[in-house]
Amino acid sequence: MPDPLITVEKLGKSFGRKKILSSVSFEVKPGEIIGLIGASGSGKTTLLNMMIGFISPDTGDVKYKEPQMIADKPIYNSVFKQQKKFKNIYGFAAQLPSFYEKLTVKENLYYFGELYGLSREVLRSNVDSLLKLIDLETASNQLGKNLSGGMERRLDIACALIHNPQVLIMDEPTSDLDPLLRRSIWALIKQINNKGTTVIISSHHLNELETLCDRIAIIKDGTLLDIATPSELKTRYLKHHEIRIESHPGNYKELEKNLSKKFSKEIIRTEQRGGELVLFCEDHKNLLNQLVKEIEKNNEKIIELKLVKPSLNQVFINLNIQRE
Repeated sequence: MPDPLITVEKLGKSFGRKKILSSVSFEVKPGEIIGLIGASGSGKTTLLNMMIGFISPDTGDVKYKEPQMIADKPIYNSVFKQQKKFKNIYGFAAQLPSFYEKLTVKENLYYFGELYGLSREVLRSNVDSLLKLIDLETASNQLGKNLSGGMERRLDIACALIHNPQVLIMDEPTSDLDPLLRRSIWALIKQINNKGTTVIISSHHLNELETLCDRIAIIKDGTLLDIATPSELKTRYLKHHEIRIESHPGNYKELEKNLSKKFSKEIIRTEQRGGELVLFCEDHKNLLNQLVKEIEKNNEKIIELKLVKPSLNQVFINLNIQRE
């Protein structure tokens, strides 16, 4: 098993009397995609800023593995003590655009590349490769201020990748984008990861992170509740499945009352969601056939009856409800 690329060790941070992070620890493995989820104000952005050394901790440390190896033993150094040395290891794309609006796409890439001291030859090669990767070749001479929202995000990511970092860290890269643009950004991130770049990303789009990430860290009130694969998180925190019923004429209030009474042991709770009645059940295997008969007894014609696997979004909702 490969050595961790990054170790976050008992990070703590307060601003005045407000505690933002408390003893957060986890490891990042080479080549994986880690997602950070949590409510607004949970400490995600502060954590990311501490991981790049932009904010110093009150307690704890963040250590990056040195690219060089001595006697096959990994060497780790603090990002806070070796900021200049380790700036080449990671790239950071903030929540708000960080490029220059009065420079063109290509000029922005050259400018950020020069900040890393890249040679002209390497810089030219990197710019050409990134313009193809982020699909901005035809917009390379457009000013930053004239870019659309999706193009802005892609340029931000390209600026963070200009020096070929081992790790790409992104804070809400798809916020305020429509579903189609979000999908294109997620596809780009997956493509970047497939080339060997380790990715750490925060987002509120939990169901999209579920299909993208190898592991997901749940942050609440400045603490790390858990970090695991999406499948492991759902197994740990969700003990039920959803059965969604759409029927006609759709007298769900009466149907909900009768089904809850008839199957009081199997149905944990019910919920009317749009044009559907949703049943939350622990044991669904023997319930579906009985439900069909009972729904018909209530003079409802079934349009659709489906069993839905629990989502990562439901994990997040349940954890926040249970731990408030």
